[in-house]
Amino acid sequence: MGASDFAKLPHIGEAVRRKEDYRFLTGSGQYTDDVNLPNQRCAVFVRSPHAHAMIKSIDTSRADGMPGVAKIFTGKDLDGKMGGLPCGWLITSTDGTPMKEPPHPVLAVGKVRYVGDHVAMVIADTLEQARNAAEAVSVDYDVLPAVVDVRDAAKGKALHDIAPDNHCYKWAIGDKAKVDEVFARAAHVTKLDLTNNRLVPNAMEPRSAIGSFNRASDEYTLYVSNQNPHVERLLMTAFVLGLPEHKVRVIAPDVGGGFGSKIYLYAEDVAVTWAAKQLNCAVKWTADRSEAFLCDAHGRDHVTHCELALDAQGKFLGLRVHTDANLGAYLSTFSTCVPTILYATLLAGQYTTPQIYVEVDAWFTNTAPVDAYRGAGRPEATYLLERIVTRAAWETGLSQDEIRKRNFITSFPYQTPVALQYDTGDYHAAMDKAKQLADVAGFDARRKASEAKGLKRGIGYSSYIEACGIAPSNIAGALGARAGLFECGEIRVHPTGSVTVFTGSHSHGQGHETTFAQVVAARLGIPVENVDVVHGDTGRVPFGMGTYGSRSISVGGAAIMKALDKIEAKAKKIAAHLMEAGEGDVEFSGGEFKIKGTDKKVTFGQVALTAYVPHNYPLDKLEPGLNETAFYDPTNFTFPAGTYITEVEVDPATGVVRLDRFTAVDDFGTIINPMIVEGQVHGGLVQGIGQALLENCVYDKDSGQLVTGSFMDYAMPRADDIPMFKLDTVCTPCTHNPLGTKGCGEAGAIGSPPAVINAVLDAVRDLGVKELDMPATPARVWAAIQAAKH
Repeated sequence: MGASDFAKLPHIGEAVRRKEDYRFLTGSGQYTDDVNLPNQRCAVFVRSPHAHAMIKSIDTSRADGMPGVAKIFTGKDLDGKMGGLPCGWLITSTDGTPMKEPPHPVLAVGKVRYVGDHVAMVIADTLEQARNAAEAVSVDYDVLPAVVDVRDAAKGKALHDIAPDNHCYKWAIGDKAKVDEVFARAAHVTKLDLTNNRLVPNAMEPRSAIGSFNRASDEYTLYVSNQNPHVERLLMTAFVLGLPEHKVRVIAPDVGGGFGSKIYLYAEDVAVTWAAKQLNCAVKWTADRSEAFLCDAHGRDHVTHCELALDAQGKFLGLRVHTDANLGAYLSTFSTCVPTILYATLLAGQYTTPQIYVEVDAWFTNTAPVDAYRGAGRPEATYLLERIVTRAAWETGLSQDEIRKRNFITSFPYQTPVALQYDTGDYHAAMDKAKQLADVAGFDARRKASEAKGLKRGIGYSSYIEACGIAPSNIAGALGARAGLFECGEIRVHPTGSVTVFTGSHSHGQGHETTFAQVVAARLGIPVENVDVVHGDTGRVPFGMGTYGSRSISVGGAAIMKALDKIEAKAKKIAAHLMEAGEGDVEFSGGEFKIKGTDKKVTFGQVALTAYVPHNYPLDKLEPGLNETAFYDPTNFTFPAGTYITEVEVDPATGVVRLDRFTAVDDFGTIINPMIVEGQVHGGLVQGIGQALLENCVYDKDSGQLVTGSFMDYAMPRADDIPMFKLDTVCTPCTHNPLGTKGCGEAGAIGSPPAVINAVLDAVRDLGVKELDMPATPARVWAAIQAAKH
């Protein structure tokens, strides 16, 4: 079945209410911290108070004798018994050498490298006892100088012996000579320096893990709040603990938000799993919010210089970019691909820029590891590109919409100069619809009304594109991926005609249990409520790569569609036998198998029952049962895109920014459930607006202490920070997956930050303000206005 036929099926495009919401709204969900096992103890981690220090000694003698303490493990106890945490993506430097890949011990050995680094694990009968004992562990540190700003990394004291200058890799893409050539003949060059501020992911549910061990079967079980349990198991068994994979079961139950920060294999997950066998008990750890701020992988943190070359008509000729990317103290699971493969390859954007050259230097600093966070590289690319395009418009006397329209790609497929080939899109349609919905024609009147109140009003544009469903595995492997990027789906039809779907994707708020059920119900012609979806358990699901990069429906859903193809093919054989017809004469639609040109038919339920009660069955040709599994490895990324338009009011006396209007028009290809898509866009927009106006992770430059270590210091967006959104879509279906879908989970966080900052700058540029980094807090905006006066 092709994507165009799929889009016409019943249930597709319907706002079906989410199946999973009843249990969540009634408090019946089961998160990792809700799980409690027999013979369970609690773990607390002793964490470094210093950003950089040698560990001279660890004295556990006082803590060992405290009530309830079962065992205290330090790095020396684990050293030699397991490997370090692995990095899942190998980047090769421009000189052909591999990236510097230092060891990442589960518990620190000899040295700590950021505030919050794991020093010891205390296990006791109760959480209170473990906390009391952890406070009694005495560590003697020899404090070393710390470096936290990526711009200072090369001058800082080395974190790792393997990287004496703290440099991890230099990576580049594009033809530098050709880019230099077009810059030499450009009519105009726009230059921009910007910082993409570091963010702290803050899911509603903090990370949690429970390790257990069964001596009778020699099997481990890990309950963990994780987005991809099969990958977690693979990394932990093959690279760290050296265990047979089939002896470890990883269960990720309900997960209360992830946004990328729960993709990775963390030290705590390994430690509690290993300790469970050592103590012959279940070991449970749940982060408190302070630990989450310190130790969850952070996002963004790029410092960039970029230049855009244009001809006399405002057409883009070339883009030249240099980025310094902060990787933090260690290489997290997917950290190295974020500022390279997922960033530089998106710098063509929606535009026909013929030549692009991007160079990335990645550095170690005494900060928490940095990895993928909602959008993962694409927000950084979009922010850079959409900021410099708007700057170029102002410098050349063009409007923000006109410069974009002059450079939009209009013919597909389109091969970019940075590796990716876009299959389809209609960027003019998205722009036109966004302008109409935003009432751009009335902006001048609204600007005058704001001025009458002593306020400055600005409008900002952002025309983003992202690459979702990282693919294919062979290309990704050639680019450094150390894992496949396929997905698995199993369709198990029961004798009554109801269905259970087993998917390697994982849900942490996206509504997969509803969306996948809609896909299956549409194909088989059965009620949505007759379809159950199982995910998040390596003991039940054949295999899977989890959920990240907006891949679930386009990759996971495509695997389910392939399994449904097999179900339909076998069911047609059974139906043909029941109706005494040739298989080629059987048609299937609306849950019924019919003989072409006749009124003979059997229902899907009848066929399902026959498969399991094979009294009238072609046993010489078919096995009983109706259960099929399929794997899908996509041939290309999918490319959601859209245009966002924002309006802000700025009070020049105080610097306060009020976001007045936000319009978003996206192209997600085929939409399965518009209600769920709208919710995903809402969430992404709020996170992007949070980065643009409020959120900023700050370390003290001298001590390396996390200054913004709580919600008292790290400002999350509240309801009154956000206006009502105006949303709409255009649809150019993806051409290379059977659903025509593109993914929607990250778009809002990708397109919104530059739209907001462009609007703020538009509001104050007549005051002389030309530059402003995120977040545009009142203090920063006011200071920029004051500086422009002098």
